[in-house]
This record gives sequence, structure tokens and C-alpha cells, in this order.
Amino acid sequence: MNNASIEKHSCLIIGSGPAGYTAAIYASRANLKPVLYQGIQPGGQLTITTEVENYPGYPDGVQGPEMMVDFEKQATRMGADIRFGLATKVDFSARPFKVWIDEEKEIHADTIIIATGAAAKWLGIESEQRLNGYGVSACAVCDGFFFRGKEVAIVGAGDTAAEEAHYLSKLCTTVHMFIRKDEMRASKIMQDRVLNTPNIKMYWNTDTDEILGEKKVEAVRIKNNKTGATEEIPISGFFVAIGHQPNSSIFKEVIELDEAGYIKTIPGTSKTNIEGVFACGDVQDKNYRQAITAAGSGCMAAIDAERYLAASGH
Repeated sequence: MNNASIEKHSCLIIGSGPAGYTAAIYASRANLKPVLYQGIQPGGQLTITTEVENYPGYPDGVQGPEMMVDFEKQATRMGADIRFGLATKVDFSARPFKVWIDEEKEIHADTIIIATGAAAKWLGIESEQRLNGYGVSACAVCDGFFFRGKEVAIVGAGDTAAEEAHYLSKLCTTVHMFIRKDEMRASKIMQDRVLNTPNIKMYWNTDTDEILGEKKVEAVRIKNNKTGATEEIPISGFFVAIGHQPNSSIFKEVIELDEAGYIKTIPGTSKTNIEGVFACGDVQDKNYRQAITAAGSGCMAAIDAERYLAASGH
């Protein structure tokens, strides 16, 4: 590659959800002149969410995609250079750090802020994607509120599924919980909580065959994977809680990840195991996974990057 196409920047932000855009706002105000690449899904997971009611400052709620447009506009107004493109390869072995965009453009940067987020794992059935945002959701904390006093279903067998089922049980009349095997993966305490909640109805050895409804979720057809028997249950909401996948694969050789693939950061900071490389948002947060916590950690990453650059004399 000829050197003419190499760009040099003091701060490169990879990813464009609440974490990336907030980092861009703070880094711009600190005069770091950040460049942000939006990645494969500009705006991140919020662009597949419909109504957001729990983000402060929007008293009447806001549509997820609209909120991300607001974030982007604010970052642009502050001076961030926001670009469409996907980071496909990195080399953090020496400074300046190197990142390749769309496998061709080479960027050199003194600091890197990783805000690549995570993606919900889905069952992979057609109706699930078609009705996503119309009764199908991968976040009970975000969307459970819309199903108060209604019947819902949740699929999953781990701690997150148990936690979300319990959360939904306080809002909904009945929570139908589908478990693929005859036992749960969740910790004993979470299993006990679910099993002892009267309005959570357990279905063992159960697969989701199809989510039914034209414009919105109306029912679900399940199948017992031992007997083959099917059953239709009328519901208004269908929650998928089979886990999240952090978008960290391009960093796995260079940055310390935990066993689930989340980037490890020093608690209370956005610092990774490589000085000058910071991580924020859902790519390093498997506990909260909210827009507000992602935005907060984006702010931390920009401040950490600014302090790092000041201390290293850039």
C-alpha cells in the first residue's frame, strides 16, 4: 500500500451507537478532532428499536433511529468527522495504532476508542425478523413496559432469560417461558426465582416453531422437541433472551477479552490492556446494556483518551 493513502489522526472512534457518538462529542470538545467510522449498522442496536421511553431528556419518548440521528447531528456539530465504513483489521502492536477500513483504507491513530457494540442472538426464524419492533424484542428492560397487563412469551434458559422473565412477571399477566432442554443453564438462585413466580409458566423441551401475526405479534406456535406435539398460545409480546454477541472478533488477537468475547476494561475506566486503546458501550458491558450506560461509558472513554494524549505529550 502506498503511503499517500494513509491518514493520521489523534483519535479514531470505531462504532456509532450511543457510546461512539458520545465519545465523539466529548473528544471533539476536547479538540482531539476525532474521526468516527460508523460500522455495519450506523446507530447500532437502537436503530432496530422502535420506541425508547427510558432515556432522560425525551419526556414523550423517542424512536430509536431518530434518537441516533440526534446523537450523530450533535457529534457533527461539535466537529467530529463521521464517516461510513467498517473496520476490518487492526494492528495495535506499536504506536501509532493501525486500523484498516473496508480492507483498503489505512488509518494511523494515537488513540483508539472501540465502541463496536454487541448484537442480540436471534432464533433465526422469518417471523422473528419480520415482527421485530412489532412485539418481538431482545430486551425486556427496554420494551417490557409496553406489555403491561398482557400475556408475553420469552425464550432462553440462562441468567439473562431468568432475570428478564422475572422482570416481565411484574408487568404482565402471564409470562410463558420456553426452555429447549429439560433443565435451565441459569444459576440456582435465578432458577428458583423463576420457578417460584406464580405467573411464569414453564415449558420444557420446547422449540419456537413460528411467531404468528401479520402486523404485530398475536400468538406463538411451539413444538415439544420430545413428542413433536405443537401448541398455539395467544400473546402480545415475544422476547428473545438467548444471549448477546459482542462485536469484538477483529480485536481478539490483540485485546484481552473475557470468555464470552467482551472486551475487558479496568474497572471504573475505559482502559483496555493496551495503553491508548479504550473500549466503551456494549462491547465491554454485559451487565447493563442500556443506551444511557453506553453513553456514559463513551464519555469516560473520550476523557480517558484526552488524558492519555496529554500525559504522553501528543
